[in-house]
Amino acid sequence: MRYTVLARAVVVAGGLFGLAAWNGPALAVEGLWTPSQWPELAPQLKQAGLRATPKQLAQWADPKGDPLGAVVPLGSCTASFVSPKGLLLTNHHCALGAIQLNSTAQKNLLRDGFRTGTNNDEVSAGPNARIFVLDSVQDVTARVQTALSAAADPLARIAALDALERQLIAECEAERGYACRLYSYSGGNRYQLQRNIEIRDLRLVYAPPDSIGNFGGENDNWMWPRHTGDFAFYRAYVGQDGKPAAFAIDNVPYQPKRWLKIADKPLGAGDFVAVAGFPSLTNRYAMADDFAANADWTYPTVAGHYRRLAALVESETRKSPEIAGKYAATVRGWQGAAVNYDRQLEGFRRAGAVQAKREEEAALLAWLRKQGAAGEPALAAHARLLELGAQARAVRERELILGQLFATGSLGAATQLYRNSIERAKPDAQREAGYRQRDAAAFENGLRQADRRSDPRVDRALYDYWLREYLKLPKEQRVAALDQWLEGDDEKAVKRALDRLGKARLGTPEQRAGWLKADSAAFEKSKDGAIQFAIAAMPTLLQSERDIRNRAGETLSVRPAYLKALADFRKSQGRVAYPDANGSLRLGYGTVVAYTKDGGAKPLPFTRAEEIAARHTGSEPFKAPPVLLEGVRTKRYGALADKRLGSLPVNFLSDLDISGGNSGSPVLDGQGKLAGLVFDSNLESVSASWVFDPAATRTISVDQRYMRWIMQEVFPAPRLLAEMGVPAGGK
Repeated sequence: MRYTVLARAVVVAGGLFGLAAWNGPALAVEGLWTPSQWPELAPQLKQAGLRATPKQLAQWADPKGDPLGAVVPLGSCTASFVSPKGLLLTNHHCALGAIQLNSTAQKNLLRDGFRTGTNNDEVSAGPNARIFVLDSVQDVTARVQTALSAAADPLARIAALDALERQLIAECEAERGYACRLYSYSGGNRYQLQRNIEIRDLRLVYAPPDSIGNFGGENDNWMWPRHTGDFAFYRAYVGQDGKPAAFAIDNVPYQPKRWLKIADKPLGAGDFVAVAGFPSLTNRYAMADDFAANADWTYPTVAGHYRRLAALVESETRKSPEIAGKYAATVRGWQGAAVNYDRQLEGFRRAGAVQAKREEEAALLAWLRKQGAAGEPALAAHARLLELGAQARAVRERELILGQLFATGSLGAATQLYRNSIERAKPDAQREAGYRQRDAAAFENGLRQADRRSDPRVDRALYDYWLREYLKLPKEQRVAALDQWLEGDDEKAVKRALDRLGKARLGTPEQRAGWLKADSAAFEKSKDGAIQFAIAAMPTLLQSERDIRNRAGETLSVRPAYLKALADFRKSQGRVAYPDANGSLRLGYGTVVAYTKDGGAKPLPFTRAEEIAARHTGSEPFKAPPVLLEGVRTKRYGALADKRLGSLPVNFLSDLDISGGNSGSPVLDGQGKLAGLVFDSNLESVSASWVFDPAATRTISVDQRYMRWIMQEVFPAPRLLAEMGVPAGGK
């Protein structure tokens, strides 16, 4: 589903400001800065080691200029142009979908890698692969705020925002080839409409074997030291008229206005670095109550459910590899999320985050009270935000359980199809996102492929789990229509419900397709168990949406005042405020630096090529290619070796501030040239979406010298090196 400002507005729990100090190196690296803020940071940038004139700072601040104009979003990752012929650099793990898509049993690109001799050898990255090249930025704050102020109530306010967003995007996308997006900054204090060239023909150009691109695998995830060559190349193509077009053999390489040059000065410890990318949502300064609720209930509760669900599915599928394969991605997602939540909780405890946030909020409120009448609007806004957060938490258990129930198997299909019949009765402009005409193809494709991700027997076990969780709810949170459908709350009632759901006739693409054009009356006549369950719950689901929208509408009216006060408070302390990440382009800065781990150990900020050979076991995930091991044995590094290390650098640490979405982001040196590629963070950074720990947070990147060595000596790609302007022999 397309990310919208409305979707951001319903996230009541998150604050929208992170804050960084003017003075002192400890907090100097924190910040997901918008490009326009870059000149304001001149004192911190100088302290961090950047030597730039005001003119150069202004150049960095231009999102269409050099170097930022070369950086583009790629799905949930970041990529950057590295040649005038549309060559794009990103992470190997960001290109995994394209690598798998083009693999066969006879030609395993993940295992063997992929490289091309000519453009004709490049293969499609898939019909859904996209990049968006920024074309224009328009400030629409006044237009949005006028629409919001004219709304009569919270629901009308949300409706007005949604309607205006659709109108602005429709106007913006009137010309073919553009994709537009409305961004909200600082809780609604500023809005931007950004128009992008939507390039729809991306092709895989180069990917090293998995034994390089994913050396260490999941064992090394979030860990340091690392020795991973996590990089790959795409190329962007357009029609012969130069405009975006779907994949076609006669398309031609896109010619970007900006592309990054490879660094010509060796990166070393203490050097200035910057990062440009598209970090997703952060909640750095969520209100203390909301943050505490997340730490005390949401993460531990959801992690517990995910572990039990993963164990349940693994038990049900142990004897059937085919069925296990259908749930493999889901189970990995559950397991990964549970580990992630545990690590975030560890980070919260280590940093004393809950207490720190309460102290900070108390200091802000004390400052506001000293402002007298001038502080009263923000104090009132704070009080109302507390009430809205409490309202959301009052129904969180029911929302979690129903949300999981109605995303499972035939019950999920029944809910989507019945909701689709309700939305189809409305004019297209009034339908909910996901059910509009523009969403029809994706909706149908999702239903068509649903049986590839589910099995009736496993789904029955999942229904059983969530129905029993539902029956544990306090009576006041139960749904009368569902209770009536269940006909009891004992073991026999659950079994009867499972039997009825088991008889659902929505298990095949043909059965689901038969309901796509049906109206709601047809659904309501059906005796299908899953459909009846969806009908019973739909009033509650719709009311829940209205409640969320109502809270979001109230939030839109009070959050800007509160966050403006928060920014003013920090300004009074000599600090600069940056808006929380929202998927738009952001900049960060810092230095190449190690950190002190538990026990006092201080690892170096670089890893060396010889360490790969030392970690090589001959078995995955520590199985390096023979040609790489031979290159290391003979130290065939040429000019790419670093005399200070006495070796070829592989990965490096820096104190750059990143978040989800920054994978594939270029690490730039002080000249704006490509020094490395972000691919991970250390374990201590896992909670960085909520809290920033300046002492321990580190970003892990692959050094451009290691990338070039792989492309020169291990998995040669001389054509690409020449295209990027890299001298032969690595000089």
